[in-house]
Amino acid sequence: MEALVAAFAPIWVLTAVGWAAGRTGLLGGDAETVLGRFVFHVAMPAALFTVVARTDLAGFANTSMLAFAAGTLVASLLGLLAGRRRFPRGSAERTVAVMAAGYVNSGNLGIPVAAQVLGDASFVAPVLLFQVLLVTPVMLALLDAATGCAARPAERLRRLALLPLRNPVILGAGLGAVFSAAHWRLPGPLAHSVDLLGGAAVPAALVTLGLSLHTPPGAAPQRPDRAELAVTVLVKTAVQPLAALAVGALLLHLPGPQLLAVVLLSALPTAQNVYVYARLYGAAPVLARSSVLISTVLSMLTLSGIAWALGGR
Repeated sequence: MEALVAAFAPIWVLTAVGWAAGRTGLLGGDAETVLGRFVFHVAMPAALFTVVARTDLAGFANTSMLAFAAGTLVASLLGLLAGRRRFPRGSAERTVAVMAAGYVNSGNLGIPVAAQVLGDASFVAPVLLFQVLLVTPVMLALLDAATGCAARPAERLRRLALLPLRNPVILGAGLGAVFSAAHWRLPGPLAHSVDLLGGAAVPAALVTLGLSLHTPPGAAPQRPDRAELAVTVLVKTAVQPLAALAVGALLLHLPGPQLLAVVLLSALPTAQNVYVYARLYGAAPVLARSSVLISTVLSMLTLSGIAWALGGR
């Protein structure tokens, strides 16, 4: 538990800093918008480029990733079905709900949790690659298609084809994959500059999340649908790791350490990136924000239970 508290503490502290900055007006009225754009267009692409460029793409060739992918697929499908049947939403909002239900915080939380509980942070690398190179482009393409103004099929196809060039997150991850496959490295000063920019992504995203928690005076507080939020968080914190456990144990017969790693990483809370995407595209940002916060709090219990039940370090 002490290790988990140490891993979660930066999330709580930086989110609280953002809330305090919003409450005091320290950064101005447009801080949330400006900082969110900085994260999406500058810092996050740099961070993803750095991570992917320095990760061996052979990490995809990992049997345990089938269990993680299955858990992600089950959670995403349940999030989609719940949105269609119970909660009237547009396509963009349903896409955000799917991400909130199945996109784990594998970066700033997955790495310390894996290092502390599993004793090896390398377990996170295939999960990062899976989300950055497969899940993120698909979800952003769906968001782009749902919020774009193109009506004709030909225009939609053109927008989709040009999406990697127009979307800095996909572009950063794609360039990282090219550098990894070709074994290229940036020159020292340029690599250091990219590292510094990428290092700002997580703290800036958490401060942006904290800024969103403050309601300006005179404005009506924004709250998500409680039932929708409950379903989303339940799927994220319980169904996704259980699905990964079922596939990993019953179908793939993974050994103990791999099974623990897969289930533990599947139980990570919703990534704050989901809120950044939702905020930028104007699609269900309140649901995304609340899912990040509540799933992060609950995952303290679920991660501890998984570590205890499946053997810990």
